[in-house]
Amino acid sequence: MRDLNLPMPVARAVLRPIFRATLNQRSPWWLQRRLLELGSVAQLVPPGTTVQRIRLGGRPAERLTATPTPTGAVLYLHGGGYAVGSPATHRSLAARLAHQTGAAVYVPDYRLAPEHPFPAALDDAEAAFLELVDSAGYRPDQIALSGDSAGGGLSLATAQRLIARHGHTPAALGLIAPWTDPNQIPERDGDLVINRLWSRACAAAYLGSGDSSDPGYAPLTGVLVGLPPTYVQVDVDELLHGQCGDLVAALRAAGVTVRFTESTGLWHVAQLQAALVAPAAAALSELAAFLREAIQPADVRDLG
Repeated sequence: MRDLNLPMPVARAVLRPIFRATLNQRSPWWLQRRLLELGSVAQLVPPGTTVQRIRLGGRPAERLTATPTPTGAVLYLHGGGYAVGSPATHRSLAARLAHQTGAAVYVPDYRLAPEHPFPAALDDAEAAFLELVDSAGYRPDQIALSGDSAGGGLSLATAQRLIARHGHTPAALGLIAPWTDPNQIPERDGDLVINRLWSRACAAAYLGSGDSSDPGYAPLTGVLVGLPPTYVQVDVDELLHGQCGDLVAALRAAGVTVRFTESTGLWHVAQLQAALVAPAAAALSELAAFLREAIQPADVRDLG
């Protein structure tokens, strides 16, 4: 892959002002979205990636593959506080997952708040998974759910709903700094990427007139028993570090198989910059290996 491997201090110095200008609660949502789309061109897509624009669960989506015959699927739910982000902003990350898992990676363009508050995003994610099962021919245990930040929380909420309503248990959950309880107010002011004021604006936009006690909105408070093997990644300096620790403890108490890694020196969802920073690429590779093993158990892969 054509990675740049910037020194960490250089990457931090470049990224900090970009995120401060882009993810700013004083800016209208449409402007934040546009700035993120423009910035996404710097996040390189590996050569050999096929990107197909499709519809999935009634929404536009992208299907990314790196092999003519992918095995299994990853339904990737992008982050952005439920208010910004798109398949374009996460194309580089999703493409790398396609290369390293050997699976088809589907990234739905789920509806965003405040125009479409809770449960619109959850409804769209549920519909996307069900279409992969009902129309694309995947078994539930051939589909891993993955996502970052708000998309990580949405992945957890989607898994809970799929199990409760449809009896479908995904193959695994791969969560990058998941935001699983928007009700929690961070103790810190912020990290390199996000800040408390912006996160509170996102939480309010997503909730709208809904019920903040609904576990679909705050899946950390929902039923965790019966969830598939889960991998949680977070950096110790992230605003969501404490909440991720709470999630991991709650998952383990519920009997869920959990892998938890805490990096040092990265930033919120640094995996998005995997093409630019080697430690971020290493973290994403670890997640890909976990998802690959869940979708393609070793004894099945060895048959070829």
